[in-house]
Amino acid sequence: MEEIIRFKLNNKETELVTDPNQILLWVLRNRFGLTGTKYGCGIGFCGACTVLIDNEAARSCMLPVSEVAGKSVVTIEGLAEDGKLHPVQQAFVDHDALQCGYCTPGMILTAVALLKKNNAPTRQEIIDGLEDNLCRCGAHTRIIDAVGDAARVMKGGK
Repeated sequence: MEEIIRFKLNNKETELVTDPNQILLWVLRNRFGLTGTKYGCGIGFCGACTVLIDNEAARSCMLPVSEVAGKSVVTIEGLAEDGKLHPVQQAFVDHDALQCGYCTPGMILTAVALLKKNNAPTRQEIIDGLEDNLCRCGAHTRIIDAVGDAARVMKGGK
């Protein structure tokens, strides 16, 4: 049975009629064309499908769309504001913190959630905070450096 699901998507009020058990990842990709959210493992393990739900990192491959009713969902496409990259996105560019780029959206959104909770993480806290997002390319050191630099920029430093 289909239902009306209302939520905020990338800062815009959104409404759709769908099966409430439809997985959020597929709604984002197939109904809204937001393909930055990646399908990786399909079991919530790799982090490629990570989005922000009310500023918390969440695995969209395991989440029925009904779970976001009344909430705010941000995908990688909605992170930039007024045509300007979010500081974490910019830091990933500046540090070349990607290779294939498949894990990048999930890494960035996980990092944004981490920095909202802890605006001055230590290197170890960054490592621990990103531990559940897998990257097979070997860009880990650059990713950690990028998140550290983004934290400084977000606090007004350089």
